[in-house]
Amino acid sequence: MRIAQVAPLWERVPPPGYGGIELVVGLLTDELVRRGHDVTLFASGDSMSLAKLRSVHPRALRLDPTIKDFGIYEMLNLASVYERAEEFDIIHSHIGHGALSYANLVTTPTVHTLHGIFTPDNEKMFSFGKKQPYVNISDAQREPRLGLNCIATVYNGIDVSSYKFHSQPQDPPYLAFLGRISPEKGAHLAIEIAKQSGWHLKMAGKVDVVDVEYFEKEIKPLIDGEQIEYLGEANHVQKNALMGGAVATLFPITWREPFGLVMVESMASGTPVIAMKLGSTEEVISHGKTGFLCNNIQECISAIDRVIELDRYACRQYVENLFSVEHMTDGYEAVYQQIIAERFSQNGHFRNLVELASDRI
Repeated sequence: MRIAQVAPLWERVPPPGYGGIELVVGLLTDELVRRGHDVTLFASGDSMSLAKLRSVHPRALRLDPTIKDFGIYEMLNLASVYERAEEFDIIHSHIGHGALSYANLVTTPTVHTLHGIFTPDNEKMFSFGKKQPYVNISDAQREPRLGLNCIATVYNGIDVSSYKFHSQPQDPPYLAFLGRISPEKGAHLAIEIAKQSGWHLKMAGKVDVVDVEYFEKEIKPLIDGEQIEYLGEANHVQKNALMGGAVATLFPITWREPFGLVMVESMASGTPVIAMKLGSTEEVISHGKTGFLCNNIQECISAIDRVIELDRYACRQYVENLFSVEHMTDGYEAVYQQIIAERFSQNGHFRNLVELASDRI
């Protein structure tokens, strides 16, 4: 198949540190190329990919202080995709509602992976394009009341082989927290769990501009460099080492997490996850096997003593079976074929795209 992958420009693909969407796009794109597909990646110019790269800006937008209107570049990116839409059998958008209006203007079908949550504002746009095909990254992410054409759930995947397996936690023991330092990710709750339980906590993650005040007022004053450590933003190797060496990774979210890649990365490293029972966590964690699902801080604290008894290799196997990049790509290939088949049956495209797609898989 000839496939266009459309990524956000805020971060490069794959990200050097934290960036869930960009990591998923990078892994999916490269695996599709390895399977023989003709893939073009529309992303920031500093992205690295096996696919052909097209970009409207030389580096990730968050790294360029001269840019004041980020939306302009996202629009330019979409324009560069859809002005050459006829070159592709399918366009795969990872940027949310931005591509909806463009997708209606061309005959090449667009599938939209929903990586985020719905808001009162973006719901208006999704309702406008509700007949277009959508893929969810968890069942919990779905909003049936919106009537969107959700055709599949495809869980995010990782390259499990790139994560070193840690059969035992480090000594002295500690808990890990990794993710955006933000209220919805529950960084403050991770600190509270550590303080109430007396455990050492190591934290890593980036602080976005919108979260600077939260970090300065609610997190930074509690970082003492001893019991509570903040290590800054971590790259892949550092993330793997941080989570792999922990007794457990804390995931005390305060929102309906659409997926939560950190949980999968931790389990791949051999470390169980203690998470709040919200959003997708019930789908990602096997309660009592690869971690624990909790309703409050006290339950999280109680789970620390129990998590030591879990089989760390079972955590790794669980990810290999359900959340590998191969499993994810299988899901998207099936989605592409389904959409192309439906489009052909509806409008008799000028060539049999279904047969063509099958030949290229």
